Amino acid sequence: MASDLEKKVKEAFVDEHFELAADLLTQAIGINPNNAELYADRAQANIKLNNYTEAVADANRAIQLDPSMAKAYLRKGTACISLEEYQTAKAALEIGASLSPGDLRFTNLIKQCDEHIANETVNLLNQPVEAPQNVVAMEDVQPANDLSSQVPIVPAAKPKYRHEFFQKPEEVVVTIFAKGLPADSVSIEFGEQILSISINVPGEDAYHFQPRLFGKIIPAKCRYNILSTKVEIRLAKAEPIHWMSLEFNKETTVVQRFNVSSGTGSQRPSYPSSKPKAVDWDKIEAQVKKEEKDEKLDGDAALNKFFREIYHDADEDTRRAMQKSFVESNGTVLSTNWKEVGAKKVEGSPPDGMEMKKWEY
Repeated sequence: MASDLEKKVKEAFVDEHFELAADLLTQAIGINPNNAELYADRAQANIKLNNYTEAVADANRAIQLDPSMAKAYLRKGTACISLEEYQTAKAALEIGASLSPGDLRFTNLIKQCDEHIANETVNLLNQPVEAPQNVVAMEDVQPANDLSSQVPIVPAAKPKYRHEFFQKPEEVVVTIFAKGLPADSVSIEFGEQILSISINVPGEDAYHFQPRLFGKIIPAKCRYNILSTKVEIRLAKAEPIHWMSLEFNKETTVVQRFNVSSGTGSQRPSYPSSKPKAVDWDKIEAQVKKEEKDEKLDGDAALNKFFREIYHDADEDTRRAMQKSFVESNGTVLSTNWKEVGAKKVEGSPPDGMEMKKWEY
């Protein structure tokens, strides 16, 4: 970092102008993108600004550039505690403590993590099991009648890669659509409730996607595969709850829980000493799918179910065709032929006796 810029950053921290410090550090990173100190310092500024997910991303980058930097692990642990990511925080803090023996900051924070982890374990044992839900999958863009209620929102900057997700009782599968990625250009890390994805292809702008997830996951059981057309990420759920979205939302208060009781109708004992029975999630999923398939529907409900089944079982091009035709035609055309609709705008086709009109703002 240039000496004058470094001086301004220090002054901003002293004056508690953390937003200015973060901006100055961003400028410095643009000049020297491989300086681990800059990322660690910006992580600290983001912690002060309560931007905890950004702080974790900066700390991760600092650790990638310099795995021996103790303060980067301290920054990551501090931010993860604020995000209630106690297992991830503890793992980072233990590494930092080994790099900086005798530093009481690590000792105190690890003790804090242990207390929170113990409390979470007790609360999990005391949670009741709710009734089963017949919903087992969700995607960022849903077909048929769900599409009509989702007005497309134009983001400030279009993401470089498109992503979708669906879920099972035991896992969430996230797909990043990116063709021909070299394996060494993809970096993915799993936290208790954070998914951190970085794609750095030489000569192209870097792609970063780091959502705070709707629910907690088990990092050790998560995995990913880099395929020819996409990156497939499998997140192991910590609890068998239905995720209402991929990302965490404070406004979402109702959590749907998959039933984990046995099919005999007997109640699982609620006392802590009881050993929980093994759950056959494949059997539960098959049963739910069978119930959905056998469900008798009429009229629009039957038609919507038919379209949902087409979309769920379709390949990538068919889904793109359905989404593009539906949105561009204002809900009047639904095509599955990507070769037909991919190269042109889909014009609206209103029913007989009706005409298309544009809204005037």
